[in-house]
Amino acid sequence: MASQSQVAWVTGGTGGIGTAICRALAAAGYFVVAGYRNPEKAKTWLESQKADGFDNMALSGVNLSDYQACIDAAREITETHGPISVLVNCAGITRDGTMKKMSYEQWDEVIDTNLNSVFNTCRSVVNAMLEQEYGRIINISSINGRKGQFGQVNYAAAKAGMHGLTMSLAQETATKGVTVNTVSPGYIATDMIMAIPEKVREAIRETIPVKRYGTPEEIGRLVVFLADKESGFITGANIDINGGQFMG
Repeated sequence: MASQSQVAWVTGGTGGIGTAICRALAAAGYFVVAGYRNPEKAKTWLESQKADGFDNMALSGVNLSDYQACIDAAREITETHGPISVLVNCAGITRDGTMKKMSYEQWDEVIDTNLNSVFNTCRSVVNAMLEQEYGRIINISSINGRKGQFGQVNYAAAKAGMHGLTMSLAQETATKGVTVNTVSPGYIATDMIMAIPEKVREAIRETIPVKRYGTPEEIGRLVVFLADKESGFITGANIDINGGQFMG
């Protein structure tokens, strides 16, 4: 359990997996600051969380592809709520298409939002974490960053790049009590997946050895484990959570 003074910044916190991560961290005692893209949705989201008893949550609207905006957001969170002990990079978008049809804008937007943002947020918190000699950085990647995926050269490249950053940063911060790890989910039963036609959804499910989709709550549970003070010997790791769909 975290002390109430520990602050967790979760980018993409109002999404399906992000929400489960925020709730799991809040339940474990962290003060959670959730990043968002849509202000109206975020306001409703926060009201819903508070109605469920999660009073230890706040919002931070920031353009994650803007380096200075991330620096300013981290400073504001620290000044308002306290030092950031945990950073979870969960924000991400898709702009799918095969390479022969993919526009530069599709490539650039995904790399900017899914990968450059991770540099921006990590750069925003790492100095303070090193100074306080404690921190947990958890980067949410994807099974498709591990194995590739037809029509997702941009997304797979960004998600694979996240783990390269993880391994390198983990080596730079290890002696100062700061761990950096990657979590790579497979198919998770978010609203996006459940909106897929049932026939297609069932075909996907059959490719998963455990014969079911993962739940957002399972991702949240893993993030809380990695964020815990007692998990300090785990760093530079990628943890697959995909029901056995990819092992390597």
